[in-house]
Amino acid sequence: MRARAPAGLLLAAGAGSRLGRPKALVELDGERLVDRGVRTLREGGCSPVLVVIGAASLEAVGAVVVPNPRWRTGMGSSLRAGLAELPPGCPAVVIALVDQPRVTPEAVRRLIRAHEAGAPIAVATYGGEPRNPVLISGRYFGEAAEAAVGDAGARPFLRAHPELVTGVPCDDVASPDDIDTPDDLAALG
Repeated sequence: MRARAPAGLLLAAGAGSRLGRPKALVELDGERLVDRGVRTLREGGCSPVLVVIGAASLEAVGAVVVPNPRWRTGMGSSLRAGLAELPPGCPAVVIALVDQPRVTPEAVRRLIRAHEAGAPIAVATYGGEPRNPVLISGRYFGEAAEAAVGDAGARPFLRAHPELVTGVPCDDVASPDDIDTPDDLAALG
């Protein structure tokens, strides 16, 4: 019998102040970034998929929407809100950011395969540098949530436990390019 699938957690609460609008609602290639992120996590093997929202009220087909009333305090509160809503017994979670639309289902699958092979934490790498998405085993949800403060997200937890982290090269199947400004969006379009 196959183990339960990891959940997917898409952080999509920010206002996109430098972009001028919430990133979750931005369209790229005719698809909202929130829908692209949900699809990427689902096609990558995550179930269920949760989307943490804040600045924009939205629906996300195929996902559970988790409102974060503290979204203005930074990504840490969104990570905590999402981790708190994962189903009991969830074996792991793949955490992705809504503003990285060139992350692919194959990158997600690689993280899941690394976890299935024994990695407690798997991090996508590009050019040898750790980026997103990130998979965290269920036994570390509490610690990751405690370390998520301000705009840091999972980074403080990952840096505190390098012995747990397995880098998973994803250069050939994805890109960590993010959308922060109108120029970034134009470059990806």
